[in-house]
Amino acid sequence: MPAPRRGGALQAAAAVSALGLRKSYGDKTVLDGIDLSIPAGSVFALLGPNGAGKTTTVQILSTLIPADGGQAQVAGHDLASAPQAVRAAIGVTGQFSAVDGLITGEENMLLMADLHHLSKREGRRVAAELLERFDLVEAAKKPASTYSGGMKRRLDIAMTLVGNPRIIFLDEPTTGLDPRSRHTMWQIIRELVSGGVTVFLTTQYLEEADQLADRIAVLHDGKIAAEGTAAELKRLIPGGHVRLRFSDPALYRHAAAALPEVARDEDSLTLQIPSDGTQRELRAILDRLDTAGIGADELTVHTPDLDDVFFALTGGTDRPKEDLR
Repeated sequence: MPAPRRGGALQAAAAVSALGLRKSYGDKTVLDGIDLSIPAGSVFALLGPNGAGKTTTVQILSTLIPADGGQAQVAGHDLASAPQAVRAAIGVTGQFSAVDGLITGEENMLLMADLHHLSKREGRRVAAELLERFDLVEAAKKPASTYSGGMKRRLDIAMTLVGNPRIIFLDEPTTGLDPRSRHTMWQIIRELVSGGVTVFLTTQYLEEADQLADRIAVLHDGKIAAEGTAAELKRLIPGGHVRLRFSDPALYRHAAAALPEVARDEDSLTLQIPSDGTQRELRAILDRLDTAGIGADELTVHTPDLDDVFFALTGGTDRPKEDLR
């Protein structure tokens, strides 16, 4: 179900909006007229297979490279006519850390403060606050080269926050992190959003998008193949069902006769009923059982996950990995 095109002017209330964004490299079309509208204070996740153009999208919206066509606004500023205003409102953390390993964590922070033209006093205050916020005080005086992957990622985001950005682009922020560090990063992202920051996230981890994103778009062949909440995207894919398990063979047979479109498993005494997992459908199944005076020993609801959505929308290509561009 392709995302509907929005005609007319860009939506001014959106933190990030784009209309007909296009980019090519030679005869390779990377973005073929994509539309985006991301509300302020939300997490938006862009998924796509390897080379789909996720990083290209981030690079365009963060003013690192120009688009070939279309228009976009970031933080209320036009990308083409006011790139400096866009840069002043955003922070960017890429797939590869911007941390300088030859200097300490504190020195990395102070260098970033200098780049933002903060006074020495203000720079030290901001650096100290962010180092404490990201649990890096004990390591602040150590060379960043001695930091673990998770610590470098935390320092990277802390450096991004020195300029107090309203919008942060996180391009594959947890690539290469162990599960514990990844979950720590998720909590940091949630805290940023609760503070009013808008997060534009690209990720190779479908669970990450499911956990964090208010809305998700799947990019394929240069176009947005589908967009919506995780629940909305999962409902696009068939295969959801309710499974009922019985210990009494008589009740099992009674339930099989009472329910429509049921698939039976005589060995395990389970019934499977197609369902999109909505409360309305679940209530209809339970009402039928109640009317027939039947009680199941176990009821489980199975819905397609984002892996199923991704494979269905991208034609079975590999799950998301780092972009070629």
